[in-house]
This record gives sequence, structure tokens and C-alpha cells, in this order.
Amino acid sequence: MKKVVVSQRVDHVPGRNETRDALDQRLAALLSVVGCVPIPVPNCLSKVSVAGNADSSDLESWMSLVEPQGVVLSGGNNIGFCEERDSTERFLLDFAMRKQLPAIGICRGMQMMGHWAGTSLRHVEEHVRTRHKISGEIKGIVNSYHDYSLADCPKGFRVLARSDDDEIEAIGHQFLSWEGWMWHPERDEQFAEQDVNRLRQLLVSQKNNRK
Repeated sequence: MKKVVVSQRVDHVPGRNETRDALDQRLAALLSVVGCVPIPVPNCLSKVSVAGNADSSDLESWMSLVEPQGVVLSGGNNIGFCEERDSTERFLLDFAMRKQLPAIGICRGMQMMGHWAGTSLRHVEEHVRTRHKISGEIKGIVNSYHDYSLADCPKGFRVLARSDDDEIEAIGHQFLSWEGWMWHPERDEQFAEQDVNRLRQLLVSQKNNRK
């Protein structure tokens, strides 16, 4: 089993005056099927000052103790909703690049990969709570829960799949073992065999994973 760190969504609970990190149990189940041990990352370890500067020293120490072998950026929350989550995920991508770790970005996670690489987002129609066809290196019918899409392919990446309306649905890094998918493989009633096999190849079977 490979240890992978997983970013978490942020939920504000006004009635309890709480801000919670949350991870869909279905994503943990999917990663377990793939052959990974999912380790949720607390968003509070990356502190953002009033000036917008990030202090990720506590997160760096936490990652050194965990010694992850892969990075998963989960879905939920638009970029800009929570500065601590944005900062945490930027750090995770920087860390994965430094350590040459495999990474997968799911929905918002793919958007963060693109944002991190310098690409902007644009609003799209008819991509929320639906299913549609994708074509390219990755083919099939996928679910869709997003109202923002990458404006163009990020520098250093290639397009792996597009929708029929020509939106970018999947990307892959040209040199690193990184992919981004705009669909949620964990939300299918039964995990798609193609998704499970591709995730296993990306996160578990890569030779550059740390032992």
C-alpha cells in the first residue's frame, strides 16, 4: 500500500461556529481499492497572513513526518473560497514537484493544477450534475459537477481529454507523473474500471514512487 496525502474541502458550520475540514468517504474508499492509504491533510497547517503571505513551515514538518508517496487534490470549494486550502494545495504541488511524487487532481484539484501552472479559469454552462462524453487519450462517459473550466492547457501539461463542447476534461504533465480529471471517479455508484486502473498506474505502479 502506498501512502498518499489528500487535500480536504472546507465547510463552515455557522450553527456550531465551526470550520471543518472534510473528505468524502467514497474518495477514501476509491484510493483504498487502488492500493493507497489516504492521509487527509489539515488545512490549518498552512497559515496565511493579512498581507496574503503563506507560512507553510508547520505543513513542511508534518509532511516530513508522514513521508507521503503521492499527492491527491480532492474536489469541492471553488478556488478563492478558503485561502488556507488554496495555500495548502499550492504547497502540496510544490512538494510533489520537489520530491518527484505522482499526483492526481480531481475536479477543483485539476483546476488548482492549472491555476498553479499559470492558467486562468472560465465559467462554463451545463457541466453541473450531468454526464457527458469525453474523447482523446481518455475516452468514455463521465459525471460532471463543475461550473468552471481551464481557459487553456497549462504550460508543461498536455490535454488528455475534451468534452463534446471542447472544454478540457483531463490533463497530464509532460514530465511528471501528474494528471488532472474534471470528473469525480469516487462519485460513480460503481467505480469505473478504467478510472481504477489509471489511478493505480499513476499512484501505485510508477517507478519514481518512494519505497
